[in-house]
Order: sequence, then C-alpha cells, then structure tokens
Amino acid sequence: MTSTMETKQGIEAGFVTYPGPKGRLQGYLARPVDGKPHPGVILVQEWWGIEPHIKQLTERLSREGYVVLAPDLYHGRVAAEPSAAEKEMMALNKEAAVEEIARAIAYLQGREDVSPKKLGMTGFCMGGYLTWLTAEATNGQLAAIAPFYAGFYEPSADDIRRVSAPVLAVWGAEDASIPAEARDQVVSLLEQEGKTFKALVLEAPHAFMNDTRPRFRKEAADEAWKELLAWFDHYLRA
Repeated sequence: MTSTMETKQGIEAGFVTYPGPKGRLQGYLARPVDGKPHPGVILVQEWWGIEPHIKQLTERLSREGYVVLAPDLYHGRVAAEPSAAEKEMMALNKEAAVEEIARAIAYLQGREDVSPKKLGMTGFCMGGYLTWLTAEATNGQLAAIAPFYAGFYEPSADDIRRVSAPVLAVWGAEDASIPAEARDQVVSLLEQEGKTFKALVLEAPHAFMNDTRPRFRKEAADEAWKELLAWFDHYLRA
C-alpha cells in the first residue's frame, strides 16, 4: 500500500507503509503541513480497528502540532459490531502487536519531520493496554505515555519498574470492566516504584472518549483531552 496522504485543515493525513518483521506494515499518519519538525506520537487503536474515531483522534492531535501515527494492528480489517471487535481483539497476539508498535516507533523516529526523537504514546481500551506493554518493552524510547481505560492490565512491580516514561493514566469511575481495585493497584505500584505519573479518574463509563458510540461523555472527554495535551506539551516539547 503506497502513501495516500490528503491535505485537510492544516494537516496531511492518510495511510503510510513502513518496514515490519514480516514485510510491510501500515498505519494512519497525520502531520502538520507547515514544513517544520514536530514531536511524534504513537496512537493505538481501540478494539474496532482503524475506524473513523481513531482517524479523527489522530488528525485532532496532529492539529495541536504533532506528527501522529496510528499503527494498523488489524492489517486493514475494521470491526463494526462488538462481537466482531471482541473476536479481532482476542485473536491479536500481544507480543506481535508490541513488536509492530515498536516498528511504528522506529519509523516515526526516522522521519525528518519528527523532533525530538523520543516519542509520546497514547492508546484507548485495548490500545491503552498495549501502551503499557510497549512502555515496558521499549524502555528509553518514549518520553511520555497516556493509556486510556486500559483493561486487563494487572502489572507486577517488575513490570512497572520497566516503565521509564512519565505516565498519565486515565480511567472512568463508572467503568465496570476496570474496578477501582484494579486502578488502585496500578497507582500503588507507580507510587511504590517512584514513577512520575498522574492518575485521572473521571465520572464516565468505559470508552468515554469515543463520540461515535453511546458511552461518549463530552465533559469527561474534554477534560481528558485537555490533560493529554498538557502532558504531552510538558514532556515532548522541553
């Protein structure tokens, strides 16, 4: 798949390809068109795939002055129904997914329009979980991470010890899939290991950032977005 970049409202956005462990990989890239270098951010999909919401978030973040890449971990497949999304997520090999994200990091670091070379990373739901795993596996390559409502993440102290990037952890207080005990355990380990972090728990359900789904909560989404921009501005533009 060749680059299919399209100019829209001050940015270029579209699919690009880059080397993977077994051939070419693809991702959705958005970048400012001002001809200047900008900090890079990896944005990891929800369980649906690279669907309109993820493209919109990628473009929205790019308009704030970032080169943003969303790796296509489903290789072109996009789920429309929860049952199909769950099937895709369960079939995803997490180690292979982290390796593909690492290749996306390398690609973004190698771009001339990306500076500094330490990147930010954020992800949503499944993408939040993979953000944590990637931060553990790519120690030193990330300047800041922001996992949103990352389910199934039950780290050990050793896992958290490997996370060197400052963490903005975002959850919804009404998220039945991530009980308070699970959130508290992550926070406790971050404190225990002396990590730089901020825990943000908002009055909202799971996936509250997705304005194409019934669980969208505008007030919580606006607050989380403001916190995300402040986090990346502080750690990626120093």
